[in-house]
Amino acid sequence: MGVGKHIASETFTVGGYQWAIYFYPDGKNPEDNSAYVSVFIALASEGTDVRALFELTLQDQSGKGKHKVHSHFDRSLESGPYTLKYRGSMWGYKRFFRRTALETSDFLKDDCLRINCTVGVVVSTIDYSRPHSIQVPDSDLGYHFGSLLDSNEGVDVILNVSGERFHAHKLVLAARSTVFRSKLFDDESEGDKNEVNESEDLKEIVLDDLEPKVFKAMLHFIYRDTLVDDYELDASSSMGSIFDTLAAKLLAAADKYDLGRLRLLCESYLCKGISVASVASTLALADSHHAMELKAVCLKFAAENLSAVIRTDGFDYLKDNCPSLQSEILRTVAGCEEPCSSGGKSQSVWGQLSDGGDTSGRRVRPRI
Repeated sequence: MGVGKHIASETFTVGGYQWAIYFYPDGKNPEDNSAYVSVFIALASEGTDVRALFELTLQDQSGKGKHKVHSHFDRSLESGPYTLKYRGSMWGYKRFFRRTALETSDFLKDDCLRINCTVGVVVSTIDYSRPHSIQVPDSDLGYHFGSLLDSNEGVDVILNVSGERFHAHKLVLAARSTVFRSKLFDDESEGDKNEVNESEDLKEIVLDDLEPKVFKAMLHFIYRDTLVDDYELDASSSMGSIFDTLAAKLLAAADKYDLGRLRLLCESYLCKGISVASVASTLALADSHHAMELKAVCLKFAAENLSAVIRTDGFDYLKDNCPSLQSEILRTVAGCEEPCSSGGKSQSVWGQLSDGGDTSGRRVRPRI
Protein backbone atom coordinates (compact mmCIF):
# COMPACT_ATOMS: atom_id res chain seq x y z
CA MET A 1 0.00 0.00 0.00
CA GLY A 2 2.85 2.34 0.76
CA VAL A 3 4.18 4.17 3.76
CA GLY A 4 1.53 6.21 5.63
CA LYS A 5 -1.37 4.41 3.92
CA HIS A 6 -3.82 2.77 6.29
CA ILE A 7 -6.82 0.49 6.47
CA ALA A 8 -9.53 1.84 8.81
CA SER A 9 -12.02 -0.23 10.75
CA GLU A 10 -15.65 0.72 11.06
CA THR A 11 -16.22 3.30 13.78
CA PHE A 12 -17.50 2.24 17.20
CA THR A 13 -18.77 4.29 20.13
CA VAL A 14 -17.34 4.34 23.64
CA GLY A 15 -18.01 6.98 26.30
CA GLY A 16 -20.03 9.13 23.92
CA TYR A 17 -17.19 9.36 21.37
CA GLN A 18 -16.56 7.51 18.11
CA TRP A 19 -13.35 5.60 17.57
CA ALA A 20 -11.63 3.67 14.76
CA ILE A 21 -8.61 1.36 14.38
CA TYR A 22 -6.02 2.40 11.79
CA PHE A 23 -3.71 -0.37 10.46
CA TYR A 24 -0.61 0.64 8.46
CA PRO A 25 0.75 -2.47 6.64
CA ASP A 26 3.86 -0.62 5.44
CA GLY A 27 4.32 1.48 8.54
CA LYS A 28 3.13 4.94 9.44
CA ASN A 29 6.46 6.72 9.03
CA PRO A 30 9.24 6.19 6.47
CA GLU A 31 11.82 5.22 9.06
CA ASP A 32 9.68 2.27 10.22
CA ASN A 33 8.39 0.86 6.93
CA SER A 34 11.19 -1.62 6.35
CA ALA A 35 10.53 -3.74 9.41
CA TYR A 36 7.25 -3.04 11.26
CA VAL A 37 3.52 -2.66 10.80
CA SER A 38 1.83 0.19 12.70
CA VAL A 39 -1.50 0.14 14.57
CA PHE A 40 -3.27 3.17 16.04
CA ILE A 41 -6.59 3.97 17.68
CA ALA A 42 -8.05 7.29 16.45
CA LEU A 43 -10.68 9.67 17.82
CA ALA A 44 -13.22 9.78 14.98
CA SER A 45 -15.69 12.33 16.37
CA GLU A 46 -15.54 15.86 17.72
CA GLY A 47 -13.95 16.09 21.13
CA THR A 48 -11.56 18.18 23.17
CA ASP A 49 -9.03 16.78 25.64
CA VAL A 50 -10.61 13.31 25.73
CA ARG A 51 -8.78 11.19 28.32
CA ALA A 52 -8.77 7.45 27.70
CA LEU A 53 -6.96 4.15 28.32
CA PHE A 54 -6.44 1.66 25.49
CA GLU A 55 -5.74 -2.01 24.90
CA LEU A 56 -4.83 -3.42 21.47
CA THR A 57 -4.93 -7.20 21.03
CA LEU A 58 -3.59 -9.05 18.00
CA GLN A 59 -5.54 -12.31 18.03
CA ASP A 60 -3.98 -15.74 17.55
CA GLN A 61 -6.11 -17.37 14.83
CA SER A 62 -4.67 -20.88 15.31
CA GLY A 63 -6.84 -21.58 18.34
CA LYS A 64 -3.87 -21.72 20.69
CA GLY A 65 -4.94 -18.54 22.45
CA LYS A 66 -1.52 -16.96 22.31
CA HIS A 67 -2.71 -13.43 21.65
CA LYS A 68 -0.42 -10.42 21.51
CA VAL A 69 -1.71 -7.83 23.97
CA HIS A 70 -0.62 -4.22 24.33
CA SER A 71 -2.49 -2.77 27.31
CA HIS A 72 -2.34 0.36 29.42
CA PHE A 73 -5.24 -0.47 31.73
CA ASP A 74 -2.80 -1.31 34.48
CA ARG A 75 -1.71 2.33 34.62
CA SER A 76 -3.07 4.62 37.33
CA LEU A 77 -5.99 6.90 36.55
CA GLU A 78 -3.95 9.91 37.62
CA SER A 79 -1.04 9.42 35.22
CA GLY A 80 -2.14 6.61 32.93
CA PRO A 81 -4.80 7.99 30.56
CA TYR A 82 -3.71 9.51 27.29
CA THR A 83 -5.26 12.78 26.16
CA LEU A 84 -6.57 13.10 22.61
CA LYS A 85 -6.98 16.79 21.99
CA TYR A 86 -9.11 16.90 18.82
CA ARG A 87 -10.80 14.83 16.13
CA GLY A 88 -8.21 12.75 14.28
CA SER A 89 -5.85 12.50 17.25
CA MET A 90 -4.32 9.04 17.52
CA TRP A 91 -2.57 6.80 19.99
CA GLY A 92 -0.81 3.55 19.16
CA TYR A 93 2.38 1.82 18.07
CA LYS A 94 4.56 2.70 15.10
CA ARG A 95 6.40 -0.60 15.67
CA PHE A 96 3.45 -2.79 16.57
CA PHE A 97 4.84 -6.05 15.07
CA ARG A 98 7.77 -6.98 12.88
CA ARG A 99 6.43 -7.49 9.37
CA THR A 100 8.46 -10.60 8.48
CA ALA A 101 7.49 -12.34 11.72
CA LEU A 102 3.84 -11.42 11.23
CA GLU A 103 3.71 -12.95 7.74
CA THR A 104 4.71 -16.40 9.11
CA SER A 105 2.82 -16.23 12.43
CA ASP A 106 -0.47 -17.69 13.63
CA PHE A 107 -1.86 -14.15 13.77
CA LEU A 108 -2.22 -14.07 9.98
CA LYS A 109 -4.76 -16.35 8.36
CA ASP A 110 -5.88 -16.10 4.73
CA ASP A 111 -4.12 -12.73 4.53
CA CYS A 112 -6.35 -11.43 7.33
CA LEU A 113 -5.58 -10.11 10.80
CA ARG A 114 -7.93 -9.79 13.77
CA ILE A 115 -7.24 -6.79 15.99
CA ASN A 116 -9.42 -6.10 19.00
CA CYS A 117 -9.41 -2.75 20.71
CA THR A 118 -10.68 -1.90 24.18
CA VAL A 119 -11.20 1.77 25.02
CA GLY A 120 -11.85 3.17 28.48
CA VAL A 121 -12.88 6.83 28.52
CA VAL A 122 -12.01 8.54 31.79
CA VAL A 123 -14.71 10.89 33.05
CA SER A 124 -13.70 12.51 36.29
CA THR A 125 -14.40 15.53 38.39
CA ILE A 126 -11.78 16.93 40.70
CA ASP A 127 -13.21 17.90 44.05
CA TYR A 128 -11.00 20.75 45.12
CA SER A 129 -11.19 21.79 48.70
CA ARG A 130 -13.12 25.04 48.81
CA PRO A 131 -11.75 28.05 50.64
CA HIS A 132 -13.71 29.34 53.57
CA SER A 133 -16.52 31.64 52.52
CA ILE A 134 -16.35 35.33 53.29
CA GLN A 135 -19.49 36.84 54.73
CA VAL A 136 -20.42 40.20 53.23
CA PRO A 137 -22.62 42.31 55.51
CA ASP A 138 -25.83 43.89 54.29
CA SER A 139 -25.51 47.19 52.50
CA ASP A 140 -24.92 50.10 54.86
CA LEU A 141 -25.68 52.72 52.22
CA GLY A 142 -28.94 53.64 53.94
CA TYR A 143 -27.16 54.05 57.26
CA HIS A 144 -24.62 56.46 55.82
CA PHE A 145 -27.19 58.48 53.89
CA GLY A 146 -29.33 58.58 57.02
CA SER A 147 -26.38 59.93 58.96
CA LEU A 148 -25.94 62.58 56.30
CA LEU A 149 -29.56 63.63 56.80
CA ASP A 150 -29.28 63.65 60.60
CA SER A 151 -26.13 65.75 60.58
CA ASN A 152 -27.44 68.35 58.10
CA GLU A 153 -23.98 68.35 56.57
CA GLY A 154 -23.97 69.77 53.06
CA VAL A 155 -27.71 70.51 52.96
CA ASP A 156 -28.70 72.84 50.15
CA VAL A 157 -32.49 72.95 50.19
CA ILE A 158 -35.22 73.65 52.74
CA LEU A 159 -38.62 72.02 52.50
CA ASN A 160 -41.35 73.98 54.23
CA VAL A 161 -44.10 71.51 55.04
CA SER A 162 -47.14 73.23 56.50
CA GLY A 163 -44.86 75.61 58.37
CA GLU A 164 -42.34 73.02 59.59
CA ARG A 165 -38.96 73.23 57.88
CA PHE A 166 -36.80 70.26 56.88
CA HIS A 167 -33.25 70.47 55.53
CA ALA A 168 -32.18 68.10 52.77
CA HIS A 169 -29.92 67.63 49.74
CA LYS A 170 -31.24 68.47 46.30
CA LEU A 171 -29.36 65.73 44.48
CA VAL A 172 -30.61 63.04 46.86
CA LEU A 173 -34.22 64.18 46.49
CA ALA A 174 -33.92 64.46 42.72
CA ALA A 175 -32.29 61.04 42.41
CA ARG A 176 -35.10 59.39 44.36
CA SER A 177 -38.15 61.20 43.00
CA THR A 178 -38.94 62.55 39.54
CA VAL A 179 -41.40 64.94 41.17
CA PHE A 180 -38.69 66.46 43.34
CA ARG A 181 -36.36 66.57 40.34
CA SER A 182 -38.92 68.67 38.52
CA LYS A 183 -39.51 70.94 41.50
CA LEU A 184 -35.81 71.46 42.09
CA PHE A 185 -34.35 71.72 38.62
CA ASP A 186 -37.03 72.60 36.08
CA ASP A 187 -37.05 76.23 35.10
CA GLU A 188 -40.80 76.41 35.39
CA SER A 189 -40.79 75.16 38.97
CA GLU A 190 -37.99 77.48 39.92
CA GLY A 191 -40.04 80.37 38.62
CA ASP A 192 -43.11 79.47 40.66
CA LYS A 193 -42.89 81.93 43.50
CA ASN A 194 -45.76 80.29 45.33
CA GLU A 195 -43.70 77.16 45.85
CA VAL A 196 -40.08 78.28 45.86
CA ASN A 197 -38.47 80.99 47.95
CA GLU A 198 -34.87 81.96 48.39
CA SER A 199 -33.77 82.42 52.00
CA GLU A 200 -30.57 82.02 53.92
CA ASP A 201 -28.79 81.19 50.64
CA LEU A 202 -30.80 77.95 50.43
CA LYS A 203 -33.59 77.14 48.04
CA GLU A 204 -36.84 76.72 49.95
CA ILE A 205 -39.73 74.68 48.59
CA VAL A 206 -43.17 75.03 50.11
CA LEU A 207 -45.20 71.83 50.34
CA ASP A 208 -48.76 72.34 51.55
CA ASP A 209 -50.05 68.94 50.45
CA LEU A 210 -48.43 66.90 53.24
CA GLU A 211 -48.48 66.73 57.00
CA PRO A 212 -45.06 67.21 58.61
CA LYS A 213 -45.10 63.73 60.17
CA VAL A 214 -45.88 62.17 56.78
CA PHE A 215 -43.12 64.10 55.06
CA LYS A 216 -40.68 63.14 57.82
CA ALA A 217 -41.49 59.47 57.25
CA MET A 218 -41.12 59.95 53.49
CA LEU A 219 -37.75 61.67 53.99
CA HIS A 220 -36.69 58.75 56.19
CA PHE A 221 -37.36 56.41 53.27
CA ILE A 222 -35.67 58.65 50.69
CA TYR A 223 -32.41 58.56 52.64
CA ARG A 224 -32.56 55.16 54.36
CA ASP A 225 -34.66 53.10 51.90
CA THR A 226 -36.69 51.68 54.80
CA LEU A 227 -40.00 52.35 56.49
CA VAL A 228 -40.19 54.03 59.87
CA ASP A 229 -40.95 51.83 62.87
CA ASP A 230 -44.22 49.90 62.92
CA TYR A 231 -45.60 51.73 65.94
CA GLU A 232 -45.39 54.99 63.99
CA LEU A 233 -47.11 53.49 60.96
CA ASP A 234 -49.99 52.21 63.11
CA ALA A 235 -50.62 55.60 64.72
CA SER A 236 -54.08 56.91 63.76
CA SER A 237 -56.78 59.25 64.87
CA SER A 238 -59.12 58.44 67.72
CA MET A 239 -61.72 57.29 65.19
CA GLY A 240 -59.43 54.46 64.13
CA SER A 241 -60.01 54.84 60.36
CA ILE A 242 -57.36 53.26 58.15
CA PHE A 243 -57.29 56.45 56.09
CA ASP A 244 -55.96 58.31 59.13
CA THR A 245 -53.02 55.99 59.77
CA LEU A 246 -49.54 57.11 58.90
CA ALA A 247 -49.16 54.04 56.69
CA ALA A 248 -52.13 55.10 54.57
CA LYS A 249 -50.97 58.70 54.31
CA LEU A 250 -47.47 57.55 53.44
CA LEU A 251 -48.91 55.37 50.68
CA ALA A 252 -50.67 58.42 49.27
CA ALA A 253 -47.46 60.46 49.46
CA ALA A 254 -45.47 57.72 47.74
CA ASP A 255 -47.98 57.68 44.91
CA LYS A 256 -47.95 61.46 44.53
CA TYR A 257 -44.16 61.81 44.64
CA ASP A 258 -43.41 58.84 42.39
CA LEU A 259 -41.69 56.69 44.99
CA GLY A 260 -42.56 53.26 43.65
CA ARG A 261 -40.58 51.23 46.17
CA LEU A 262 -42.06 53.17 49.08
CA ARG A 263 -45.53 52.51 47.73
CA LEU A 264 -44.82 48.78 47.56
CA LEU A 265 -43.41 48.78 51.09
CA CYS A 266 -46.59 50.47 52.32
CA GLU A 267 -48.73 48.00 50.36
CA SER A 268 -46.87 45.09 51.95
CA TYR A 269 -47.29 46.59 55.41
CA LEU A 270 -51.01 47.30 54.96
CA CYS A 271 -51.57 43.84 53.51
CA LYS A 272 -50.58 42.28 56.84
CA GLY A 273 -53.47 44.06 58.57
CA ILE A 274 -56.26 43.03 56.20
CA SER A 275 -59.27 41.64 58.04
CA VAL A 276 -63.00 41.33 57.48
CA ALA A 277 -63.51 44.68 59.19
CA SER A 278 -60.78 46.53 57.28
CA VAL A 279 -60.70 44.99 53.82
CA ALA A 280 -63.29 47.25 52.20
CA SER A 281 -61.69 50.49 53.36
CA THR A 282 -58.24 49.14 52.49
CA LEU A 283 -59.53 48.33 49.02
CA ALA A 284 -60.77 51.90 48.59
CA LEU A 285 -57.42 53.22 49.78
CA ALA A 286 -55.49 50.97 47.37
CA ASP A 287 -57.67 51.96 44.44
CA SER A 288 -57.20 55.66 45.17
CA HIS A 289 -53.41 55.49 45.09
CA HIS A 290 -52.60 52.98 42.34
CA ALA A 291 -51.62 50.29 44.84
CA MET A 292 -52.44 47.46 42.47
CA GLU A 293 -50.81 44.64 44.45
CA LEU A 294 -52.73 45.61 47.57
CA LYS A 295 -55.94 46.02 45.60
CA ALA A 296 -55.66 42.52 44.14
CA VAL A 297 -55.18 41.02 47.60
CA CYS A 298 -58.18 42.94 48.95
CA LEU A 299 -60.46 41.83 46.10
CA LYS A 300 -59.51 38.19 46.60
CA PHE A 301 -59.94 38.38 50.38
CA ALA A 302 -63.31 40.14 50.08
CA ALA A 303 -64.55 37.60 47.54
CA GLU A 304 -63.55 34.68 49.75
CA ASN A 305 -65.21 36.19 52.85
CA LEU A 306 -68.05 38.10 51.23
CA SER A 307 -70.88 37.03 53.53
CA ALA A 308 -69.02 38.61 56.47
CA VAL A 309 -67.59 41.58 54.59
CA ILE A 310 -70.97 42.89 53.43
CA ARG A 311 -72.01 43.42 57.06
CA THR A 312 -69.16 45.87 57.73
CA ASP A 313 -69.21 49.65 57.72
CA GLY A 314 -66.44 49.57 55.16
CA PHE A 315 -68.67 47.81 52.68
CA ASP A 316 -71.34 50.46 53.23
CA TYR A 317 -68.64 53.03 52.49
CA LEU A 318 -67.94 51.31 49.17
CA LYS A 319 -71.61 51.35 48.22
CA ASP A 320 -71.88 55.06 48.95
CA ASN A 321 -68.52 56.27 47.65
CA CYS A 322 -66.95 53.62 45.40
CA PRO A 323 -69.74 51.66 43.68
CA SER A 324 -67.34 50.54 40.96
CA LEU A 325 -65.28 48.71 43.58
CA GLN A 326 -68.37 46.91 44.82
CA SER A 327 -68.89 45.75 41.25
CA GLU A 328 -65.27 44.58 41.07
CA ILE A 329 -65.79 42.51 44.20
CA LEU A 330 -68.84 40.88 42.64
CA ARG A 331 -66.95 40.12 39.45
CA THR A 332 -64.18 38.56 41.55
CA VAL A 333 -66.80 36.46 43.35
CA ALA A 334 -68.12 35.29 40.00
CA GLY A 335 -64.63 34.29 38.96
CA CYS A 336 -64.09 32.37 42.20
CA GLU A 337 -67.40 30.54 41.83
CA GLU A 338 -66.94 29.23 38.31
CA PRO A 339 -65.89 25.76 39.47
CA CYS A 340 -68.61 25.69 42.15
CA SER A 341 -72.19 24.47 41.81
CA SER A 342 -74.96 27.02 41.32
CA GLY A 343 -76.50 26.13 44.67
CA GLY A 344 -73.51 27.16 46.78
CA LYS A 345 -73.56 29.70 49.56
CA SER A 346 -71.52 32.24 47.61
CA GLN A 347 -74.04 32.13 44.80
CA SER A 348 -76.81 33.14 47.20
CA VAL A 349 -74.68 36.05 48.38
CA TRP A 350 -74.29 37.17 44.78
CA GLY A 351 -78.03 37.11 44.34
CA GLN A 352 -78.67 39.03 47.53
CA LEU A 353 -76.22 41.76 46.54
CA SER A 354 -77.64 41.94 43.05
CA ASP A 355 -81.25 42.51 44.18
CA GLY A 356 -80.45 44.71 47.18
CA GLY A 357 -80.81 42.12 49.95
CA ASP A 358 -78.46 41.21 52.77
CA THR A 359 -77.38 37.77 53.92
CA SER A 360 -80.33 37.57 56.31
CA GLY A 361 -82.78 37.79 53.44
CA ARG A 362 -83.89 41.30 54.37
CA ARG A 363 -84.17 44.08 51.86
CA VAL A 364 -81.53 46.75 52.34
CA ARG A 365 -82.93 50.23 52.40
CA PRO A 366 -80.99 52.37 49.95
CA ARG A 367 -79.22 55.35 51.41
CA ILE A 368 -80.33 58.79 50.34
